[in-house]
Amino acid sequence: MNSALHHKERIVEFVRGIYGPDFIPLHRPVFAGNEKKYLAECIDSNFVSSVGQRVNDLEQQLASFTGARFAIAAVNGTAALHIALVLAGVRPDDEVMTQPLTFVATCNALSYCHAHPVFVDVDKDTLGMSPTAVARFLEANVVVRDGKAVNRTTGRRVAACVPMHTFGLPCRIDEIVKVCSEFGIPVIEDAAESLGSYVGERHTGTIGAIGTLSFNGNKVITTGGGGAIITNDEEIAKRAKHLTTTAKRPHPYEFFHDEVGYNYRMPNLNAALGCAQMEQLPGFLETKQGIARRYAAFFSGLGIPFLQARAGTRSNHWLNAILLESKAERDEFLRYTNDQGVMTRPIWTLMNHLPMFSACQRDDLVNSLELEQRVVNISSSVPDPR
Repeated sequence: MNSALHHKERIVEFVRGIYGPDFIPLHRPVFAGNEKKYLAECIDSNFVSSVGQRVNDLEQQLASFTGARFAIAAVNGTAALHIALVLAGVRPDDEVMTQPLTFVATCNALSYCHAHPVFVDVDKDTLGMSPTAVARFLEANVVVRDGKAVNRTTGRRVAACVPMHTFGLPCRIDEIVKVCSEFGIPVIEDAAESLGSYVGERHTGTIGAIGTLSFNGNKVITTGGGGAIITNDEEIAKRAKHLTTTAKRPHPYEFFHDEVGYNYRMPNLNAALGCAQMEQLPGFLETKQGIARRYAAFFSGLGIPFLQARAGTRSNHWLNAILLESKAERDEFLRYTNDQGVMTRPIWTLMNHLPMFSACQRDDLVNSLELEQRVVNISSSVPDPR
């Protein structure tokens, strides 16, 4: 493998050939459609909060695009994941298996349920949870008692499993679901980064029991803030909408709430932005695929690994990534590119290296530890056509 430092000037020049001479962010939104029109219509309607037609429209668009029967819009992806965990039955002092190589929101959502993360390793080719690591951990540590998966080491119930489709690269979700089903553990897909990614013909987030999406400002499409729960289960969908709407029973004027709920519904203003973005999503994905192909050919010529979706899957190419030789090379490459006005970033600090999650149970995390030091994200935006 060649050193990226040997080619740093060529890499910067190549990225500028795609995006131009000005400062190049890692991933910025593009507002080139009906965003202003739909926002103005929303303001004129006076429905700007969590009640409005655009929320319904966005939910229908998301369900249609992903192939899920139901989509429930939420204020952000973290809130969507929190509710998904509640819907899956995660309770205080339960354990939830997840991956340490993820954005902190994954583990924050678990913490909102007062649950304990258990970290299992990822596959090097997907950066997502390894079904082999899941099976190994379950076989060594978990027993089924009275229909519940119980961790023999801690005595706690293992209530759910949350894999993440990192940077839009689909993980081996089918295998994960199969392994977890043998222990009666529901799988919640953190598909925050993978709108437009597929395993075969199935959209990520529709393979486990529940999936969640994010529409943060740096995602493939954005609603400013925002997220969604997607599911094929009608009862889960109804309860998701109920819980995210303060658990208020529908009534023209009376206020009766039948359990502790959450004020997590997406405002109509955000949904208006999202509807305009959804209209452009196919074009965004096509452009990002083209950029990824150019990157793949370029880095192949340099002998630098460029991360791509495994066979039988399609990535949305949310964030493109290369694999460097070492942490030292990574740090120098990050310094040089950012000094040149071409934004790059390292992958996240592993969750078990953060103080609030450092005591959580984990396996050896061999792949995660290596990837933490070697992965670098490179410019991945859709060029603004205006």
